[in-house]
Amino acid sequence: MKINIEPSIMYFGTPVVLISTLNKDGTTNIAPISSAWWLGWSCMIGLDATSKSTENLKRNGQCILNLASGDLADKVNNLALLTGSKEIPVHKKLLGYKHSKNKFIDSGFTPKREASESINRIDECKIQLSAIVENMNEFAKNDTRMAIPAYAIELQITQVNVSPDILLSDNENRIDPNKWNPLIMNFRKLYSLSSELNESRLAIKSEDLYAPWKRKGAVRFLTNKILKFSNKKYGH
Repeated sequence: MKINIEPSIMYFGTPVVLISTLNKDGTTNIAPISSAWWLGWSCMIGLDATSKSTENLKRNGQCILNLASGDLADKVNNLALLTGSKEIPVHKKLLGYKHSKNKFIDSGFTPKREASESINRIDECKIQLSAIVENMNEFAKNDTRMAIPAYAIELQITQVNVSPDILLSDNENRIDPNKWNPLIMNFRKLYSLSSELNESRLAIKSEDLYAPWKRKGAVRFLTNKILKFSNKKYGH
């Protein structure tokens, strides 16, 4: 038997992402978020409309998603109640947020910048996803239970950087799930993963089937034709 409840939040278990964005003065703002999901090479994130990250994405349209692992929980906590905005919104004041001029120093994270980029990555994060904004939409604006203004932001991943030590030994393009331990936000508490329970049936077929764009020559041409024809009835 199930009962009806009214939870204050819906964080049933989501990955902790540290988003790097470019401030107007050329410095990098970093902030933790836990509303993120991926499909193919695209990503959806949810952000507080009042945040410095949202402000930067509106202006610059670029970011780096640094994926936090379980061993970084303490540093993530150092970052959690810091804001890059000098003017702190009322709801953040109530939650105990404080302004930080340099979140890298205050949190203990290390900035790392690629020569071709203007945004600092977080060196301690083993997975770093460079991304550009595709769409920004107001989120839950008609939901009276939504206490703060928010955005749902579609990102296109343009580059994936990872530490070699979390890759499969026989495939340089695949992450070994037994070596990667993501940090999870579960109803405002931080968790890391336990050991593998079972292999999903979705893993029986090759992962390359999810990436027809990697095929070459005639096979790629034919695959694209078939998919285009097949997807027509779904409006794509």
